[in-house]
Amino acid sequence: MQRKKFYLDPPKVLVLGFALIILIGALLLTMPISTTNGQGLSFLNALFTATSATCVTGLVVVDTGTTFTIFGQLVILSMIQIGGLGFMTFATLFAFLIGKRISLKERILLQESLNNLSMEGIVRLARRILIFTAVIELAGAILLTLRFSLDMPLGKAIYFGIFHSISNFNNAGFDLMGEFHSLTSYVDDPIVVLTICSLITLGGIGFIVMNEIYEFRVSKRLSLHTKVVLMTSLFLLVVGTIGVFSFEYANPKTLKPLSFLGKFLGALFQSVTARTAGANTISIGDMTHPSLFLIIILMFIGASPGSTGGGIKTTTFTTLIGAVWSQIRGKEDVIFYRQRIVYETIYKAITVAFSGLFLVVVITMLLTITETGKDFLMILFEATSAFATVGLSMGLTPELSHVGKGLIIFTMFAGRVGPLTIAFAVTMRRNPDAFRYPKGKIMIG
Repeated sequence: MQRKKFYLDPPKVLVLGFALIILIGALLLTMPISTTNGQGLSFLNALFTATSATCVTGLVVVDTGTTFTIFGQLVILSMIQIGGLGFMTFATLFAFLIGKRISLKERILLQESLNNLSMEGIVRLARRILIFTAVIELAGAILLTLRFSLDMPLGKAIYFGIFHSISNFNNAGFDLMGEFHSLTSYVDDPIVVLTICSLITLGGIGFIVMNEIYEFRVSKRLSLHTKVVLMTSLFLLVVGTIGVFSFEYANPKTLKPLSFLGKFLGALFQSVTARTAGANTISIGDMTHPSLFLIIILMFIGASPGSTGGGIKTTTFTTLIGAVWSQIRGKEDVIFYRQRIVYETIYKAITVAFSGLFLVVVITMLLTITETGKDFLMILFEATSAFATVGLSMGLTPELSHVGKGLIIFTMFAGRVGPLTIAFAVTMRRNPDAFRYPKGKIMIG
């Protein structure tokens, strides 16, 4: 009876785990050693920063590069790494190091954390995730260090290379460039743009997809999930790049002053970063309304399941498009690559998309009340960015009221762990229905 009373199922463990990491990080950031002024952050600003880092969002109320000491920046970087990979992955790493056997409960938690369909091979997948992460982040850090070393001392270049590699692979978007400038100084730099775009993309496609691509040389096959993720990611990347390039081509505040290559790199970066990364190479507040609305759509869709990114996910978006297209054609089944999508998946996609949309709408409405006098598009952009854990902002974040910060903190947390996970965590344990009601019909459309 007592064990049943205090039973924590996977959703509860994940929610409480993320909350605990955020709280510890917030307390560390309030310490005098964390900030350059020697006073520490206020608890609300520390909580906002810790939530943004752990939920790999990137929205900031204070500038990371100038406000925090090395200690404070390393605290933020640690939260980004733990939040991006998931604390269960790090718990598995610790178990590996001490030679501890991974229990069945821990395997179930890993499966839930990684959003994997099966528990088979989940420990091997966790081990590979750690290896993939170390290799990719190291490669990114080396490339960025080599480029940054042309503009700053070698020691600083190494630190900047490591920080920005980890931040962008985990789709966090935190930067050390100062004065909220992000990477605008490197808008037309091929090395920085292509390196960070690669880091964001690899972190955003998901570790399951990454693992299948790695095993393709042996298996010679890709699962339906991987095919859908790669197809959708490529489609959104192309549409986003073409859209931003077209809408911003003649904008004197963004792409117009750049060469053709610079325009392409600027458009490409904004298309990639809108998929939950948060760094930017052109001023978001100066972009045209069509570009901003396109970025809102890309942010809401987000990255892929089992990745470091947020949003409703690429597979959810594609499943909904497939369901709509099947209805238009008068077909009963949703077919991708000659495989039928089961109804449970379609229902879950609808639930995830509606939950995300409902959260964005409610938070946007509340922010219009708390942030009086602010432009509606700016507020909608901020709410969507927080939900999708993107971190892009039109400049509203540092000006948020105390209540507004609280709303964005909740939105970032809900967006990272997932509205459904929170709902499952706070509800009673679910039991199957003992009976089914007779069918009823209602008119649609």
